[in-house]
Amino acid sequence: MRHRKNIKRLSRQSAHRKAVLRNQVKSFFVEESITTTFALAKESRRLAEKLITIGKKNTVAARRHAFSVLTDRTLVKLLFDEIAPRFANRAGGYTRIIRLGTRKGDNAELVILELTDKKAVVKKDKKAEKGKKSAPGKKEKKSKSENEVVDVDAQVEDKEKQKKTGEEEKGFLGGLKKFLKKDKPE
Repeated sequence: MRHRKNIKRLSRQSAHRKAVLRNQVKSFFVEESITTTFALAKESRRLAEKLITIGKKNTVAARRHAFSVLTDRTLVKLLFDEIAPRFANRAGGYTRIIRLGTRKGDNAELVILELTDKKAVVKKDKKAEKGKKSAPGKKEKKSKSENEVVDVDAQVEDKEKQKKTGEEEKGFLGGLKKFLKKDKPE
């Protein structure tokens, strides 16, 4: 009987299991969302949530404890400077598991393990970047991840032009509608 033995073995020896969980958590902190099997996600989630809780303390001892698990200074810095402060007001439940279905080869249940509070990402509009450069009086947004500047007014103007000219729909159907409009006698 396995009374009071809470760790799942995951069909691996202890050293391999420890390495797999460390690598899962490292990838998870870098990407903030990973796809894995259900059993691995549940165990990775336990370790990740413990590390985030440690990261909220922000002491030298906490950093050393996190480093003993993560073994990477940049990841420890990421955990303590970016990830843990997002969850300062939350008592727990930093991650969520979203079920995807089963894998085709071995029928393993796949899930997405992700942080509940993701950082906001601003998408770049290629048209605004090509045609116009930001003027001194225009509004600009900066994304935190890549420090890229996006001209908001230029994006709004492009959308308005598209609505006026009727080019709002793109792709095959948009082109087909445009083609059929040309053939209609008026």
